[in-house]
Amino acid sequence: MTQQPSDPDHRTHLRQGAVGVAGILFFVLSAQAPLTGVAGTLPVPLGLGNAAGVPAVYLVVGVMIGLFSVGFIAMSRHVTDAGAFYAYISHGLGRPLGVGASQVAVLCYCAVQAGMYGLYGVVVEGLVQRYASVDLPWWFWALATILLVQLLGSLNIEFGAKLLAVLVVAETSLLLVFAVHELLSGGGPAGLAFSASFSPSAFFSGAPGVAVTFAIACVLGFESTAIYAREARDPARTIPRATYLSVVVISVFFAFVSWMFVSFYGPDKVQGVALDALQKGDATAVVFGAVTHTLGGWATDVMQALLATSLLAGVLAFHNGITRYFHSLGTSGVLPRRLSRTNRQGAPYTASSVQTVIAIAMTVPFALTGADPVLTLLTWGGGVGVLALMLLYMLTSLSVIVFFRRTGLDRRRWNTVIAPSASIVLLLGATALALQNFTTLISASGTIALVLELTVVAVFAGGIVLGRRRRGTDGTGPEHQVRGGGVQDTRAPA
Repeated sequence: MTQQPSDPDHRTHLRQGAVGVAGILFFVLSAQAPLTGVAGTLPVPLGLGNAAGVPAVYLVVGVMIGLFSVGFIAMSRHVTDAGAFYAYISHGLGRPLGVGASQVAVLCYCAVQAGMYGLYGVVVEGLVQRYASVDLPWWFWALATILLVQLLGSLNIEFGAKLLAVLVVAETSLLLVFAVHELLSGGGPAGLAFSASFSPSAFFSGAPGVAVTFAIACVLGFESTAIYAREARDPARTIPRATYLSVVVISVFFAFVSWMFVSFYGPDKVQGVALDALQKGDATAVVFGAVTHTLGGWATDVMQALLATSLLAGVLAFHNGITRYFHSLGTSGVLPRRLSRTNRQGAPYTASSVQTVIAIAMTVPFALTGADPVLTLLTWGGGVGVLALMLLYMLTSLSVIVFFRRTGLDRRRWNTVIAPSASIVLLLGATALALQNFTTLISASGTIALVLELTVVAVFAGGIVLGRRRRGTDGTGPEHQVRGGGVQDTRAPA
């Protein structure tokens, strides 16, 4: 391991060999916040999408992301950097596009994290009012938690992984208990109704574009496995295993759990139940009602608390990912080098502070204007995140093809040409569906939708300009060299 200087002001190295496959997997699953994805968003595709066919959508999206992962992992074996999208796209398509992608990645993660803070504030506000009779606005709890996440983000990464492991296991356990009980009991009034949820006709019924968009939002974060490459034990094995595991686990989990909710209500009735809950402004009633009916009244209280911890785990996971992007961009000179500084725990403390300021800046305006944090902050942040992510995935797949064609480091056609090309085609289709249903996704007018869409484009264009103007190191410069097995970092310790 590289020896670090004694002066903490000059530390720039992340803690190496700190986490294994399980630790990285929990970071990813925390960012995807399974309980939030089920209780908070599942009712939307059930009510406005393809209803009983939603479980099939999760599997299809899982296949699409799996194809993307093939090229993504092939690149990870040769490029190791905490700014994964930035590094991968820089190596294949050049520094300016890589810097543009890095800014889109930061926008994506910050927007989704801000949205989660909005929902988190509302959930905690309700819990505290109910159990402690304390009436404080949602934004108080959101801002207080932003400061808590700043503290947690400055600790060593092993602590973060252990905390997230506890929270993820807790939030998924109750859903799995319900789902397994439903499976073993044979389902609801129409039985398990497998064909009603997984047949091609079920997939294409109603508005599958809405369901596809929300399914993509639920798997957002799996790509963050590569962000922790510098801190992983044996990254050549850890990153591929964690990536494939995260894709399989999350897609199968959402497909299975959503299928059991469809079975509970019945494929012919579930859409009506979901629409009724959405119209009453209580989307979580679809999930909470089914779980409470099956497991008892205690489940409602537990699930409300677990929803809060699910969101806490999610914002912490995104905080860790964003700070490592900033660290990478500071190290390469794209952003001020102060962002590359780490503390004695090996955590990027300067980048952590900057991310905290951004989270506050993205939350406060919604508090000052009195906007509904769920209908604005959450949905707008999620919409921007989905569009930004699709752009990043397509650029990365294209970069994989170009990089391996130019270097010849990996001549497996499936890994470096066929799978990445197939993922680009599928991602283009998914992006078209997302744009077609964007106003539904963000629950806003066409004008607001256009502004949010143009925000992604503007950030990408601004990043390209920044990449052309800022001088520094990148994945194609002299400080990173492609040699046989991969890209080796030849920088001297700072």
